[in-house]
Amino acid sequence: MVKLSPLKAQPRKLPCRGQTGCRGPCSAGDSSRNSGQFSAQIENTPILCPFHLQPVPEYANIPARYRWRNAELVMFSAIFMILAAKQQWPETVLKNQEMEFGRNRERLQFFKWSSKVFKNISVIPPETGMAHQVNLEYLSRVVFEVKDFLYPDSVVGTDSHTTMVNGLGILGWGVGGIETEAVMLGMPVTLTLPEVVGCELTGTAGPLATSIDIVLSIIKHLRQADVAGKFVEFFGSGVSQLSVADRTTIANMCPEYGAILSFFPVDNVTLKHLKHTGFDKAKLEVMEAYLKAVKLLRTDESSSTEPEYSQVVQISLSSIIPYVSGPKRSQDRVAVINMKSDFQACLNEKVCTTDTLQKSGVKGFQIAVEKQNDIVPVQYEGNEYKLSHGCIVIAAVISCTNNCNPSVMLAAGLLAKKAVEAGLVVKPYIRTSLSPGSGMVTHYLSSSGVLPYLSKLGFEVVGYGCSTCVGNTAPLPEAIRNAIKQGDIIACGVLSGTKNFEGRLCDCVRANYLASPPLVVAYAIAGTVRIDFETEPLGTGFDGKSIYLRDIWPTRRELHIVEEECVVSSMFKELKEKMEKGNKRWNLLEAPESTLFPWDLKSTYIRCPSFFDKLAKEPVSPQPIENAHVLLYLGDSVTTDHISPAGSIARSSAAAKYLTNKGLTPREFNSYGARRGNDAVMTRGTFANIKLLNKFIGKPAPKTIHFPSGQTLDVFEAAEWYQKEGIPVIILAGKKYGLGSSRDWAAKGPFLLGVKAVLAESYEKVHRSQLIGIGIAPLQFLPGENPSTLGLTGREQFSILFPPELSPGMTLDVKTSTGKVFSVIALLENDMEITIYKYGGSLNFVARRFL
Repeated sequence: MVKLSPLKAQPRKLPCRGQTGCRGPCSAGDSSRNSGQFSAQIENTPILCPFHLQPVPEYANIPARYRWRNAELVMFSAIFMILAAKQQWPETVLKNQEMEFGRNRERLQFFKWSSKVFKNISVIPPETGMAHQVNLEYLSRVVFEVKDFLYPDSVVGTDSHTTMVNGLGILGWGVGGIETEAVMLGMPVTLTLPEVVGCELTGTAGPLATSIDIVLSIIKHLRQADVAGKFVEFFGSGVSQLSVADRTTIANMCPEYGAILSFFPVDNVTLKHLKHTGFDKAKLEVMEAYLKAVKLLRTDESSSTEPEYSQVVQISLSSIIPYVSGPKRSQDRVAVINMKSDFQACLNEKVCTTDTLQKSGVKGFQIAVEKQNDIVPVQYEGNEYKLSHGCIVIAAVISCTNNCNPSVMLAAGLLAKKAVEAGLVVKPYIRTSLSPGSGMVTHYLSSSGVLPYLSKLGFEVVGYGCSTCVGNTAPLPEAIRNAIKQGDIIACGVLSGTKNFEGRLCDCVRANYLASPPLVVAYAIAGTVRIDFETEPLGTGFDGKSIYLRDIWPTRRELHIVEEECVVSSMFKELKEKMEKGNKRWNLLEAPESTLFPWDLKSTYIRCPSFFDKLAKEPVSPQPIENAHVLLYLGDSVTTDHISPAGSIARSSAAAKYLTNKGLTPREFNSYGARRGNDAVMTRGTFANIKLLNKFIGKPAPKTIHFPSGQTLDVFEAAEWYQKEGIPVIILAGKKYGLGSSRDWAAKGPFLLGVKAVLAESYEKVHRSQLIGIGIAPLQFLPGENPSTLGLTGREQFSILFPPELSPGMTLDVKTSTGKVFSVIALLENDMEITIYKYGGSLNFVARRFL
């Protein structure tokens, strides 16, 4: 996390619209909206007039040492569930943590060394919580006070869930590791000032609708409204009906509908939450007075003078009913009452293999009608079970989205309690897990008395960090895997996270659904998604009677009572003490004392990065890309999951071959997340996703064609061959290239593979910035044009000439080896991005300042 000061816009000066309280040197101006885009950058400017975005003169009086950015490093590793949740909590947690600490010792030593040698870096020890959760519960200030100067809190972070803090009234978004690394070394964050979309919430949600239901509904509406690359601000009477926990859940999901951030202004609900979590009373009084003075405090009475927005989207909370999302994308929402029929439709629908079908929903599995009711018997732990299409084999309450929200987590716990008391059970072959976002969640689940009931259903606490969402599920039992493959069964995973791309949880689990925590528990008990909760029972109770979901679903009153009794200030106080104290393993960990880090050449976890191997002191003008081959020819909606290394390292992958050559066994491979400090592993894992659809190959596989030889190879092997031959490579793609989480390795990986440019119909905004930040040119086909309309096969060689002087949004000519010439737009939006690209990326730009 990097805490930043507010926005300072240039070169245009915005009018303050005659607002009172303006402390800057501007005069009242015309209130009409300026529709032109302009470059804006976040600088070290803690005092800012909120009406015209100009700094006030008092800033010059603040000593320079107080104007430096704060870098806060929250250490959490991906939890590879080495131990299935069979043992009792906390034994499972402690053993998983011990194993993870051992596997990640080299990385942890590097982090501890960095905390010693760099100033203004605060390190939150491991085993404390997720980065976004810790930021929300511990690091957030809402309003900074430095030497009697007040200014709004803001943050950029390397985690895509950084946006969660917008639910607390703090402007924040994920920018990826590339930009954050540059910011920590003194470089400003740049962006084209985006449009602000107002999302008006009205009404009150129904008793069965949880925050995740609201989230999934909002995803659907905002995706349709095309808010990609924009700010979203929530307003209206419905906002006051949402708790801060609800708001943070909604704000957390904004990357899933493409917005840069989703902002909830501070209001009385926010202030009450801060009081509840232990904020000092005097500080709260100062905060409220300041926010009122600068007109940043939202009130219901101000509804008649709502801000002016570029666009307004209206959503009625009263119309929202329980939903899940899937089976392959988070934006494909399904009402729970329609789940059974929708899954049946997915079995019938054709599998998407073309761009045309990708536009229509990407939900099909194309199972022959005569095989849709197939049953595969399987023996497991001495009992026979029957697997069929829609059977659930993974059920995970994980840390990404809902674990910040006491109401939905307690709902899952109370539902589990009622289920156990009624005699309901979860089939033993289902991989169940509970990975809370922080120790506070475990605390209130334990103090409310529901944790033992979750454990009895198999939802053991496995640790604090990324787990199922990134493919780190404990391996399915061999008998279950074999049965799924033998019967070509469409097995399902249900999770309360944010990512459900096909094959992400496990390579043999093709249908994945996002759901609220209580619904995850409910579906785990049912054992299948082919159930109508209204008319079909979850199972049979002790007394032989059928138990329906409505019989065990907790009421809002029950939740309110438990929440009031269990979620108290003392928990937040205890959490803060735990963070500041650290843990025994971290405190005893030895780290180098030297100013320069002593790289271990034998390490397979971290090594000196190769980004600067050929760095010259002075930058050279952008060089032409001559006779480049196409490394990959991709379609629409290629996600950062397809690009960036994630999850377990497959035994047949290029990364596995590298580790094997280093003397490691498959048991020691660990995950890509754990080895992200080793560029040799990560480069080999780039484009290694089994669901990657390269048009050269014609089917999902991490393969491509090396055209000079005509051989079909792993993507890394082909790229390595091209580099040895001195041949540059490019990527052809369709719409929304780089969709999904803002992962820096989705740009770093292609760069190390030798990719010089990407030619796509459109980009996800954050990924476009990351490509520039690493030195890859993001080029866009002209409107209405794409490889098909231009008659490109991808087998041609491409030459792209860059003029000595670049300008924002300029067009470039592309020539092919077949004689075809067409134009593309260079998506460099402002002078700063042009400068970064000329320098070969942000890291090179910053590094040259120290040469």
